[in-house]
Amino acid sequence: MSYQALYRVWRPQNFGDMVGQEVVTRTLKNALITKQISHAYLFTGPRGTGKTSAAKIFAKAVNCHFLKDGEPCNECITCRAINNGSLNDVIEIDAASNNGVEEIRDIRDKAKYAPTEADYKVYIIDEVHMLSTGAFNALLKTLEEPPANVIFVLATTEPQKIPLTIISRTQRFDFRRISAQESYDRMVYILDQKKVDYDPSALRVVARAAEGGMRDALSILDQVLSFGDNEVTLENALLVTGSVNEELLNQYLTQIFSKQTSLALETLHKILAEGKDGQRFGEDLIVELRNLLLYQQDPALVEEQNLGELSEQFIESAKQVTSEELYGMIDTLNMITQQMRFTTHPDVYLEVLTIKLCNRSSGNSESTDSVSTVQSSEVEELKKQVQNLQQQIKQVKIGTESQPHTKQTLRPQNSVPKKSKKTTRTPANLTKIYPILEAATKDNLNEMQNLWRDLMNMLSVTQRALMHVSKPVAASKEGVVVAFDYDFLFEKAVDNDSLRSEMEANLAKLTGSEFKIAYVTVEEWPEVRAGFLKNHSVGSQKEQVDGPETGVEQPVEKNSEIIDKAVELFGSENIEIKND
Repeated sequence: MSYQALYRVWRPQNFGDMVGQEVVTRTLKNALITKQISHAYLFTGPRGTGKTSAAKIFAKAVNCHFLKDGEPCNECITCRAINNGSLNDVIEIDAASNNGVEEIRDIRDKAKYAPTEADYKVYIIDEVHMLSTGAFNALLKTLEEPPANVIFVLATTEPQKIPLTIISRTQRFDFRRISAQESYDRMVYILDQKKVDYDPSALRVVARAAEGGMRDALSILDQVLSFGDNEVTLENALLVTGSVNEELLNQYLTQIFSKQTSLALETLHKILAEGKDGQRFGEDLIVELRNLLLYQQDPALVEEQNLGELSEQFIESAKQVTSEELYGMIDTLNMITQQMRFTTHPDVYLEVLTIKLCNRSSGNSESTDSVSTVQSSEVEELKKQVQNLQQQIKQVKIGTESQPHTKQTLRPQNSVPKKSKKTTRTPANLTKIYPILEAATKDNLNEMQNLWRDLMNMLSVTQRALMHVSKPVAASKEGVVVAFDYDFLFEKAVDNDSLRSEMEANLAKLTGSEFKIAYVTVEEWPEVRAGFLKNHSVGSQKEQVDGPETGVEQPVEKNSEIIDKAVELFGSENIEIKND
């Protein structure tokens, strides 16, 4: 007999053999024991988690006359026929290649006939989400009024593509990803049964590479066995999976954390010289940094996910690097690995990545604190200067009111005229602001105000220091106008293209939509708003529309287009109409 893959030879033949799906198997067994069998089931979950195997076991159990504790006997004629695939009453259909209306109509017509050998006719439709809309409609009628002694078992990896009308007529079972520990235990059992020597570290590598799929784990194990002449070693497992040696990976990260650029580059070249895939190396790095980040919060969780295999070097690294650094490094890695998909020279990107990670801005918690302290002290100093200038302007106003006849000559030399700000300040970019205001609504502004705190938390320390006195004052579905309390922060933000790009990217992550950001000062905002409302109004009579900060005169006819527009932009609670 020709060789069969491990995942076929060791396919579960009863519910007890299934790995990691205790909730599903217990529910199905209880339904069989109590004879509470539904006419349709939907099995959903990631690939290789046992959906089709569970469907076949259920088909055996529902037709087995020697059922014991909800398990099929696997010895009777019916069970053996189903195992061999020779029972005509259990029909397995691949919806990927039989997804048309005609195929489903054929099933519907044949389902009307009673089973020939078994008690129930069972249809197992794999990857059912691949059916066309017409095919789903044809299946719907059968599920709605099912013939007697017919059971449908639908299996899919993408339940979101199945119409709700189909889902509502089935009993849904969600199969979860199989943990690395469960995959490891199953492989140990199989190799012990086969009397094959293995290295436990190699099985851990295979279990992690399978990413929650038992079939994937057995397929990779099959490759390792073939490569190593029926022997499972760590070296062979690393070669087959393309994973990086744990020792080299830890060495590389230690050099990165210590900012030893030349040594880190040497280690990188050593890893690539072993034939490791650059994309896989990037993924391994992300997983390792993610483990470090989780270990700082919940060590037990990481120990469980890594099968208790945490080196002393890993634990030391978790103490050596801060959470802020790990966030930044993961973001950089994400960006580089995405770019690597479209290049034929991944080694160049990895070298740039290594230099970037070694030259990151904050090396430890002390440096992070120092950056934060410097930024906050600068902001406080600038605030004091602004307060002094405002105080001087107030004194000038008091003096001119008490002596109006000397208004032109009694201005103190050290005071700053109001107009000097406007002549030196960069004006707001109306070409960016007006398109946003044309589609702006109060609901969009409220939504943006709710997101603002989360957006600020996603910025770096330096960026937050620049943006902490800003706020959204108008928003549409595609843009937001941000007002700054201080002109000097507005100037810095206007010149900072990286800040704008970072904020737009973060908004896209939070909302799933692309946003354009425009800046304005709090002092200039009423004028900008008034200008926009004036350009979008009609008539010649005048009324005064007050916004959240100050009133702005706008021409308004009996037709209240301008008032409606102001309410839409800023909300009725922020609008006050005054007659001249």
